[in-house]
Amino acid sequence: MMLILYPLSIGLGFLWDQIVGDPPKWPHPVIFMGRIISWYEVRFNQGNHRKRRLKGALLTLILVTGSFALTAGLIGVAQEISFGLGLIIEVLLISSTLAGKSLLEAGSQVLQPLREGNLEGARNKLGWFVSRDTANLSEGEVARGTIETLAENFVDGILSPLFFLLLGGAPLAMAFKAVSTLDSMIGYRNERYEDFGCFAARTDDWANYIPARLSIGILGLAGWFYKLPVRQALRIWRRDAKAHPSPNGGNPESMVAGLLGIQLGGTNIYHGKVHHRAEMGDPLHELTWQDIERCQKLIRLGTWISFVIIFGVAVFIN
Repeated sequence: MMLILYPLSIGLGFLWDQIVGDPPKWPHPVIFMGRIISWYEVRFNQGNHRKRRLKGALLTLILVTGSFALTAGLIGVAQEISFGLGLIIEVLLISSTLAGKSLLEAGSQVLQPLREGNLEGARNKLGWFVSRDTANLSEGEVARGTIETLAENFVDGILSPLFFLLLGGAPLAMAFKAVSTLDSMIGYRNERYEDFGCFAARTDDWANYIPARLSIGILGLAGWFYKLPVRQALRIWRRDAKAHPSPNGGNPESMVAGLLGIQLGGTNIYHGKVHHRAEMGDPLHELTWQDIERCQKLIRLGTWISFVIIFGVAVFIN
C-alpha cells in the first residue's frame, strides 16, 4: 500500500485530533477492538495456566495483525476509488490513533470541579479515568491521580502513536492502538488476567519502550520553554524512574514530578485493597489543582514538540 502524501496525511490527522478529537457519536476503532476482546475473553479465558497464556497470546496476534491488515486494506481500497477519498480515510484513521485533545479534556474534567471547590465532583470525574478507588481522596490525591494519568498517557496516547505513524503510517499506528487496547483491558496482574493477559502486557511494554524514553527529552524541552528546573527533573528521573512498576511509566511520570516539584506515587486503594507504589519526585509543595494546570501545559507543548519532530522526519525521508 502506498501512503498518500505521507507527511501531509500525518499532519492533517494530527490537526484533526487537536481540533476535533473523537466525536462521541462517531464509530471509533477502539470500540470494535474492545468488543472483540470481550467476546474472545469470555469464551477462551479458561483452562490451566499454559492454555490461558497461549489463548491470550493468540488473541494479541489476531487483533494486532488484523488491525494492521484491515487499516491497510481500507486505505488501499479508498485510494483505488479516488485520491480524495483515500486521503480522507487515511486522515480519519490516523486521528483515531491519537488522543491529544481527549487526554487534555480528561484532565480538565477533573480540574474544573476541583478549581470550584467541588471535591466530590472531582473525585467522580477522576474515577472515570483511573482504576483506583476515588471516593475518599483528598484534593492533593485527586491532583496526583490526574497528573499521573496525564503523564503516563502522554506516551500511550500521543508519542507512541506518532512514533509508529512515522515507522509505518496508519496501519502500524492502528496495530499499536490494538496493543494499547489489549493492555488496558486484559493486561492486569490479578487472578483473572495474570496468565491470559500476560503476552498483551509484555507486548505493550515492548511497543512503548522507545517512545517512553524519548519522552524524557521532549518533556525536558517543554520544561525548559516554561523555565522549569530541567536539571532537577533529570536527577529525579535517574533516581526514581526504575522504581515504577511499569518499565515505561516511570519515565514520563518522574520527569513531570521533577519539573513541577511534586511527588507522585504513594498509597492507592484498588477495590478496597491498599497498594503502595514507589514515590517519584520530591514534595517541594503540596499538590493542588494548579499543578494539574501546569501539567496540562507541559503535555500540550510536549505534544506539539513531538509532532514537529515526527513531521520533520517524515518530510525528510519522504
